[in-house]
Amino acid sequence: MKRIITTAILMLLTFLANAQHQVNANSKGDAYYLNPIFAGDYPDPSILRDGDDYYIVHSSFEYYPGLLIWHSKDLINWSPVTHALHKYIGSVWAPDLIKYGNKYYIYFPSGNTNYVVTANSINGPWSDPIDLKVGNIDPFHFTDAAGKRYLFFSNGGYVPLSDDGLSVTGELKNTYSGWKIPREWVIECFCMEGPKLVKRGDYYYLTVAEGGTAGPATGHMVISARSKSPFGPWENSPYNPIIRTKDDSEKWWSKGHGTLFEGPNGKWWMVFHGYENGYYNMGRQTLLEPITWTSDGWYKIADGIKTGEPIKKPLNRVTNDVFSLSDDFKGLELKSQWQFFGEYDTARFRLTDNGLTIKAKGNSVANCSPLLCIPSNHSYIAQVELLIEGNAVGGMVLFYDNNAYSGILADHENVLANLRGWQFPTEKGVIKNHVFLRLKKMRNTVNMYYSVDGEKWVKTENSLEVSSYNHNVLGGFLSLRIGLCSIGNGEVKFKNFVYQPISE
Repeated sequence: MKRIITTAILMLLTFLANAQHQVNANSKGDAYYLNPIFAGDYPDPSILRDGDDYYIVHSSFEYYPGLLIWHSKDLINWSPVTHALHKYIGSVWAPDLIKYGNKYYIYFPSGNTNYVVTANSINGPWSDPIDLKVGNIDPFHFTDAAGKRYLFFSNGGYVPLSDDGLSVTGELKNTYSGWKIPREWVIECFCMEGPKLVKRGDYYYLTVAEGGTAGPATGHMVISARSKSPFGPWENSPYNPIIRTKDDSEKWWSKGHGTLFEGPNGKWWMVFHGYENGYYNMGRQTLLEPITWTSDGWYKIADGIKTGEPIKKPLNRVTNDVFSLSDDFKGLELKSQWQFFGEYDTARFRLTDNGLTIKAKGNSVANCSPLLCIPSNHSYIAQVELLIEGNAVGGMVLFYDNNAYSGILADHENVLANLRGWQFPTEKGVIKNHVFLRLKKMRNTVNMYYSVDGEKWVKTENSLEVSSYNHNVLGGFLSLRIGLCSIGNGEVKFKNFVYQPISE
């Protein structure tokens, strides 16, 4: 039965909400988890084991600050560490987080080149991005037996790196051409991408994605090959594809971009991403499955494992860590869940004990560079208090990109609806520079509310249906996020943002 949370209960639960990336309850109990391990838009996972600690980073696209690093001890419960990218350089695709010697590196593509950022501590500070002046996408760092450094790319080629890892020192050489997908399979494209390399025993194991990252549910897949040299020749696995959605009745679609790694107690795992059936607008979510090794030295997904069913945890660890999207906007810095779309201008906003103030910009949601966070549930309530200063318009929207968004806003006296870019007063003369706004999303239907006191809520006549806000319709590999908008001239102060999941 659906439950509606009152304002008072919402505020009480601001710091008691379920951790964003803890698994849901399941029929087998606490020793098991349910995918995803990162709910919401967390594509192209790159995982690093550093002793008993695990760190992960994802594509951050046009959201800044970018490259948010997460930490875990058990692969299931994750806490944010820091953003590694603060300088805007464009859309950031599949990164690779590594440790070489005592230093940390993240290699990533943006535009028509690749960059690297570095840090002496995983906690930062991280350097400004260094342009490697080499094309291609999905870089992966590896070292040969002599300790020489290289980057492998999605086209099956590699380039040598300098000893410090900060420049390319030679031409691209091709080494792998992929696994031939049967012509009768339903895929988006061949599209080899996301190479990852690991050494075990006498072999180097190469893992790549093929089939296209979106498109048909059955397209994206994980492919493996092995060689006794990191430069080939490569022998494709008899177990290919290692991971693939076989038909669109499954819960998880377009599964791919896998990374093979050794986890706790010598067990092996694969982290990868996939779209959830019915919720393409949430983006690609991070999934985890156990790996088993065969007697003849190949790897495959462990027998009996199904992505949508309970899986035994790597460690049966109890944690009290809580990560909530709710935010009272107190402190000196923005909390890690927040990112601006298409810019990162620290002069535009300020935090005080009384809230977050954002200088107004642009003349619409499309060009105001909203402040965004990633919802992790199918159904939820999001609400925030606004104080409008000057001739600003403030609001809360569900935002895909500058061409696709909808939500509820307010000027100094009117409550406004925005339906796919069509913006108009829906409640006239009902406020005086101060309002509470609420979005209530039930699966893919969204109702909009306002309040003048934060207690009594009035539903507007306008509602939204948001299932089409996804990559297969709009492109861009993005997701539908909650956005706070400050538009026009003046400022908007935001207070007491509350995010509360709704049980379905």
